[in-house]
Amino acid sequence: MEGQENKYERARARVVALRKFYGKLGSFLLFGLLFLGFNYYSNGLRYPWFLWIIGFWGLGIVIEAFKLFGTDLFLGKNWEQRKIREQMEKENRNSQNWF
Repeated sequence: MEGQENKYERARARVVALRKFYGKLGSFLLFGLLFLGFNYYSNGLRYPWFLWIIGFWGLGIVIEAFKLFGTDLFLGKNWEQRKIREQMEKENRNSQNWF
């Protein structure tokens, strides 16, 4: 029974981490637009200082995403096997069309 409780706690911790990440991402987008507005109002974007804030904050968001999702964010754990399967299915469909 303890194994089930450990799984639940890990899943709960993951959901809490996801909620925090999405909150940070939402704040990033909201404040990014706010800084853009302030920058436009102050100097008409002649010097886009808001890009410095957004750039460094965005870098932090990307680092946070890699911590949370790991390097599997882009290609995934089973990407190679999935692509091989897709190519084999494609070959099967193409070979069936010739008859």
